Amino acid sequence: MIILANDGISPSGKNKLEAAGFKVETDTVAQDELIDYINSKDIKGLCVRSATTVRQDLIDACPGLKFIGRGGVGMDNIDVDYARSKGITVSNTPAASSQSVAELVMAHLFALARTTYDSNRQMPTNGASEFKALKKKYAKGMELRGKTLGIIGFGRIGQSLAQYALGTGMKVICSDLFDVNTEIKFTVEGYGEVSVNVEKMPMEDLLAQSDAISIHVPKQSDGSAVIKAKELEMMKDGVIIANAARGGVIEESALMAALDSGKVRGAALDVFDNEPTPDPKVLAHEKLALSPHIGAATTEAQDRIGTELADRIIETLK
Repeated sequence: MIILANDGISPSGKNKLEAAGFKVETDTVAQDELIDYINSKDIKGLCVRSATTVRQDLIDACPGLKFIGRGGVGMDNIDVDYARSKGITVSNTPAASSQSVAELVMAHLFALARTTYDSNRQMPTNGASEFKALKKKYAKGMELRGKTLGIIGFGRIGQSLAQYALGTGMKVICSDLFDVNTEIKFTVEGYGEVSVNVEKMPMEDLLAQSDAISIHVPKQSDGSAVIKAKELEMMKDGVIIANAARGGVIEESALMAALDSGKVRGAALDVFDNEPTPDPKVLAHEKLALSPHIGAATTEAQDRIGTELADRIIETLK
């Protein structure tokens, strides 16, 4: 059986599938050519990340497809319910990238707290001529220790982020629509296991209490943003915000207005509306720390994603 990893797969995942008797294609097929390619090769399994979409038209046109895998967490680029109604197994890799995303968020929070994202832009060109001015400009940093981090969406990624934040001395609170585990356990080398119960509360209370906020939820069911002007106004003055979930979870125009007014001290975006062509006004904003959707882009995470997808395919098709 042939598996198409259209957005790539780690060598470990490919090797595992080949050892189980599958042929793995890693060609990147254009979206408008995908249906013909799948049918001409009689492909049974399709693995994607965020670049390839799997909608109803493709599902209907490819009756031989038995498995659709998403390397990552969110599956908004796949018509999941429709595919399952047609007897196709749809699976993602929710645990594989949690630590990598959490580490990126922490990196962004530290950068926001000390404005290093902007000083790194300015120093190469202006450091020699304006050193004293830049030193004064960036002299009002804040420490994360002792601050309250509010995590919206307390699934695997939110819980991994809580471990890191607690380790830095932050207080962590959370909000989630579902009944989630709020007991965070992690091991400190030389000291054993630490257990902390994170307080869960309505999102409105979290917004009012947090010095820093990280978002780990999809858009609302109607496709609208979770954080709009109303929610931004509920936040503390001088809050910092990170979004490494999905583009559009924060309304970008409202966020930029809050940054301009000083309501929000700074924000970090790893995801954007209109990817892969974000709004140039967003990219140019001096109070935004930016990365190009790399939350899960570590060697370790990609390796875990590949092997987890391989396991799901083997379970389903062998």
